[in-house]
Amino acid sequence: MNEVALTVEKVQRYLNLTQEALDKIKLPAPDPSYMADMATDFIGMAKAYYSDGAHFFDKGDLVNAFACVNYAHGWLDAGARLGLFDVDGDDRLFTLLR
Repeated sequence: MNEVALTVEKVQRYLNLTQEALDKIKLPAPDPSYMADMATDFIGMAKAYYSDGAHFFDKGDLVNAFACVNYAHGWLDAGARLGLFDVDGDDRLFTLLR
């Protein structure tokens, strides 16, 4: 089995990428609406996992930091793909349906 080392640089790169994605998201659904509530929930989950990832990173726990940041970005990708977020067609930061 090929093992790939988890490095500080790699985890930091993913944390930076996810922060960039968090900064880019716009909520297209008007408040109050069910879609706005869902979008807010997705962003809340992403921010919570991102925060956990940053915490683990600061503690030197790269495995849990990497896991958390991937969960965070997964919430962002899902929200973008479902149309909960306006991401301006950015298919570098998000997995969009094409």
